[in-house]
Amino acid sequence: MNGKKTTMVVFSGDLDKALAAFIIATGSAAMGNQVSMFFTFWGLNIMRKVQAVNVKKSWMDKTFGWLLPRGPEKLGLSKLHFAGLGPIMMRRVMQKKNVATLNELIQMALELDIKLIACTMSMEVLGIQKEELIDGMEFAGVATYISEANDGNINLFI
Repeated sequence: MNGKKTTMVVFSGDLDKALAAFIIATGSAAMGNQVSMFFTFWGLNIMRKVQAVNVKKSWMDKTFGWLLPRGPEKLGLSKLHFAGLGPIMMRRVMQKKNVATLNELIQMALELDIKLIACTMSMEVLGIQKEELIDGMEFAGVATYISEANDGNINLFI
């Protein structure tokens, strides 16, 4: 580690923005920077497990669970979504050009010891439980992000 720190708030659950966040994060970590990513609101959908997890929920929490995308493969694009055709096209072009998938970037982030922090307040609002998020996540509130950002050399909001 070189003593530099990159932090980011990942607010968006759009595929293109998630890709950008993980490309920046893994690039920063590869340069020796300490990196933390704080997933809040729609950004939490990126980190949801693909398989449904059997947890007890209220009817409102279950409704959110049905309506929100589960995992990287279900994310739409922020632009040119075209009723789901846009993400399919994007993934094909990325594969053709040997660009890492979002799943691969998430795995790389875990291997590079990037701190992946789920916002507990957003989890509560959206009815997402710890068991529904990928392994390797940390759970904290905004004060933890602010503390990380106070020490950061680069702070991003995506």
